[in-house]
Amino acid sequence: MEQKELGIYVHIPFCKRKCYYCDFVSFSDKCDKIEKYIETLIKELNTYNFEKYNVTTIYIGGGTPSFIESKYIIKIIDEIKSKIKNNSTKFEDIEITLEVNPGTVNKEKLYEYRKNGINRLSIGLQSTSDRILKEIGRIHNYEDFLENYKNAKEVGFDNINVDLMLGLPNQSINDLKESLGKIIELNPNHISVYSLILEESTIIYQYVENGMMKLPSEELERQMYWYVKDTLELNGYKHYEISNFAKNGKESKHNLNCWEQKEYIGLGVAAHSYLDFKRYSNSQNLEEYIQDFTKKTIQEVQLKEDMKKEYMLLGLRKINGISITKFKEKFNDNPIYLFRKELEKLVDEELIIIDGDTIKLTNKGLDFANLVWEEFV
Repeated sequence: MEQKELGIYVHIPFCKRKCYYCDFVSFSDKCDKIEKYIETLIKELNTYNFEKYNVTTIYIGGGTPSFIESKYIIKIIDEIKSKIKNNSTKFEDIEITLEVNPGTVNKEKLYEYRKNGINRLSIGLQSTSDRILKEIGRIHNYEDFLENYKNAKEVGFDNINVDLMLGLPNQSINDLKESLGKIIELNPNHISVYSLILEESTIIYQYVENGMMKLPSEELERQMYWYVKDTLELNGYKHYEISNFAKNGKESKHNLNCWEQKEYIGLGVAAHSYLDFKRYSNSQNLEEYIQDFTKKTIQEVQLKEDMKKEYMLLGLRKINGISITKFKEKFNDNPIYLFRKELEKLVDEELIIIDGDTIKLTNKGLDFANLVWEEFV
């Protein structure tokens, strides 16, 4: 029996301190629940039968996975490994990513991660400016990041992503240029650059509302984005998704699989899954998840028409766009005809182009990327 490709996402919701911009489900005051949480997460893992799946990616995010003791991360990896003994892809060939924050990890932890199968790190830096890091509530400074990056390379990690943010309060274009220049000198395989999204439940939102912080103008934020894009491309990074840049062959497989509508399961509090045409999620309440991890909320049961629309939405996140041929192979339908009215509007507004076999965003479309498709379907 041919195995279907599958990704696994593991949510570790614990942090040393919640960043001022963070709206994710994470906790800085519930460390007494860590051991019980890991036990529950492993119980949830054991409810899945992986016989018909070929697991190709594992992504451990948070929260701050590197905040908890490394023994818990290793236990999760070992449990997954034991569950996928019949996997088509060899364990060492699975992309296994761990999110790491400076200030929560040391060389010993990094060595344990690498020795036990983790082969990709995603390090949350956000800025090289200590002033900005302090203002957005990060627990580390730039020197902490440099030490972690150096240690990661020394213990054998050769696939590392660095996260940066733009559009931060009181951030100038020169702040961004300095951060980008310093990271390019380090030559990581992958760089993610995210625009700040102001969420009402965050400290930064309150600061901005009260006039204690000022965000860059929309025009300046767009200047930052295009500076990042142009500079990284000039330095050998491929812009392959709205916020992501990679050296050749080092694109994030886990994220690409999600954008290509491949299936994944989410383990842990607030984790989402996409399996058998259903999208469902676990409870966002930590205590409720530990008490009964089997309670899941169905977010969507997809009809074929829903899948087609979503495929278009996800596909336009990729800089290479949507292959018309692949769409036809997947759905036995022609997107040019199926979405002719929507596509005509997008072309007329110069937000997308249809070039041979490809439907993709224009530069103007990139500036409106989060609105482009949802506005028309």
